[in-house]
Amino acid sequence: GADAVLHFGTHGSLEFMPGKQMGMSETCYPDSLIGALPNLYYYAANNPSEATIAKRRGYAETISYLTPPAENAGLYKGLKELGELVGSYQQLRESSRGVQIVNAVIETARQCNLDKDVELPEGDASELDLDGRDGVVGAVYRQLMEIESRLLPCGLHTIGKPPTAEEAIATLVNIAALEREEDGLRSLPALLAESKGRTIADVYQGNDDGVLADVELNRVITETSRSAIGAMVKAVTGNDGRVTLRRNFGWFFNLLEQFGFKLPSPWLSACRTAGFPDVDQAELDKLFGYLQFCLEQVCADLEMQSLLKALDGEYVLPGPGGDPIRNPNVLPSGKNLHALDPQAIPTRAAVAAAKVVVDRLIERQKEEQGAWPETIACVLWGTDNIKTYGESLAQILWFIGVKPVPDSLGRVNKLELLSLEELGRPRIDVVVNCSGVFRDLFINQMALIDQGVKMAAEADEPLEMNFVRKHAQEQAAKEGISLRDAATRVFSNASGSYSSNVNLAVENSTWEEENELQEMYLSRKTFAFNADNPGEMNQKREVFESVMKTADVTFQNLDSAEISLTDVSHYFDSDPTKLIQGLRDDGKAPSSYIADTTTANAQVRSLSETIRLDSRTKLLNPKWYEGMLNSGYEGVREVAKRLNFTLGWSATSGAVDNFVYEEANDTFINDPEMRKRLMELNPHSFRRIVGTLLEVNGRGYWETSDENIQQLQEIYQEIEDRIEGVSEG
Repeated sequence: GADAVLHFGTHGSLEFMPGKQMGMSETCYPDSLIGALPNLYYYAANNPSEATIAKRRGYAETISYLTPPAENAGLYKGLKELGELVGSYQQLRESSRGVQIVNAVIETARQCNLDKDVELPEGDASELDLDGRDGVVGAVYRQLMEIESRLLPCGLHTIGKPPTAEEAIATLVNIAALEREEDGLRSLPALLAESKGRTIADVYQGNDDGVLADVELNRVITETSRSAIGAMVKAVTGNDGRVTLRRNFGWFFNLLEQFGFKLPSPWLSACRTAGFPDVDQAELDKLFGYLQFCLEQVCADLEMQSLLKALDGEYVLPGPGGDPIRNPNVLPSGKNLHALDPQAIPTRAAVAAAKVVVDRLIERQKEEQGAWPETIACVLWGTDNIKTYGESLAQILWFIGVKPVPDSLGRVNKLELLSLEELGRPRIDVVVNCSGVFRDLFINQMALIDQGVKMAAEADEPLEMNFVRKHAQEQAAKEGISLRDAATRVFSNASGSYSSNVNLAVENSTWEEENELQEMYLSRKTFAFNADNPGEMNQKREVFESVMKTADVTFQNLDSAEISLTDVSHYFDSDPTKLIQGLRDDGKAPSSYIADTTTANAQVRSLSETIRLDSRTKLLNPKWYEGMLNSGYEGVREVAKRLNFTLGWSATSGAVDNFVYEEANDTFINDPEMRKRLMELNPHSFRRIVGTLLEVNGRGYWETSDENIQQLQEIYQEIEDRIEGVSEG
């Protein structure tokens, strides 16, 4: 008797039922079940890929909603103390006190487990000269600033409740940090750096190298960006003194301006006050005009209005989905989401950005291992390729040394094989595992990768400079198959199937040994795509395993500040780190890297570095978990999920440090007040938190005291009794 169906969420709904992936017919479950019933579907504005599937398979009208307002992660506990020590050192670095402060920095950094990210000296700081002490403090300072400035969503979004202007500041700071050549807009950090006679690329490089002066300059640029944008927000919202003055004495200011006198804008004043007097005023005003438009878009709200329109059968304005920071045209929320033209990616900008990431990854691997990587196992996601206009796709093509060639309409259907001289390094072999969503949305791009790999395999080049050809020839000789078949490198699920189900096994604790998880992966993710016959995907497990044995590196991308490695289960579900270790004859684990393009200063970190950063800025960060707990019942569930997904990374990669679980136990279990809150807010999710900690210990991923385990067992029983008591009542 319902007039319409309203959806929140994704999995388990119409789009994942049996039937064709597009062009539904009466034999497809979604078509048969939904009939003529309208399907209105709230979808996160930054998730256009799954929204597209909801349209194709569920006839959904998708209404976008905002992700939660973001804030900077900040510093807390020992990290905050460490930040204060760094500040003291900068003032006293050349005095005798400077040595004592460096010793305190080193000791506190070890207590905060930063010694896993920064190489700290073993001896006394007095053994170091001034440059040596600056180097130690600079490296620690860089890590602190990376943690402090990382964006994190605060709490959960409520439909129809837009962020305030103050809550939008962190988002605007990140919008301002990106160069927008197509709009003729310079980035704010670049303008500030250039006013000091530097390029922002140089500042970022010095920051990444731990040069104390550049880390400090990068911090000042970031703080100035925040204060300038904060001043703009105050001016727009009427909380700025200039607005009141102009309102009361407008005639006076108009008279001054007629004679050529003009008060500096609030943002220009903020930049000058912070020590950037020579910033380009014309470019700055142009940028801030755009940021005022973005502020209006962020704080606008069509979510409830669009739902009511849809329920009345009225037109809902369409709009692109994606990351609001990369593409503010996604805003305001409440639009009927669409994605992009799949033939238009990768764009030129995406190719340029991809080259930076790939070169950094290859150079890091060569520096740490002493040789070029021969094969890199990559994961391709639908959503991040929509958000970044094909950066991940472009990375794959750059690994193997092919260049996408757009036609006169901008469609990318052809590839050009770069010469080894132009490439300047060997062609790196790849094995690409595409998500089910990528398979559904980007079949043309899967064909591009397959064509590129086969072009590389057939190139008559020395094997030591073409690892694609080297491995394909070895496989062809071993299996007695053609070179083109041996060069199969693009894999996914069978049609209509999604994920490896490793995530479901971890979330439900339905596995005993790690090899069970690896078998799930191999049985579900080894269906090969062949551009020579794109209509079918056949399982080629032997080819998949053979090329995976040669993998030196695993690689995934992070593209959104909102969703990171422990926020969703799909990341570890697709991680092949321990799988490769099990397949390799020498049993050696591959290096694992994560590319983080969520900020203007793109980073390539190891998997363990990324998990540590993720844990410090979210799970273990009071700003994050307090924001979640303020959302009540659902907030506790979010905390429990992140801890469980951290367990997933231990199972698939072994890249989670012991201190992550130890500090989680200290935060959520050893604090009696916190235990009481969690029990009252959501006893079921609290039981899951306790159960997950017991599980990670039982599986050997967390070493802790017998007292902690005994306490966890007692608390688990207490929660069980509480839940049963409530049920009986």
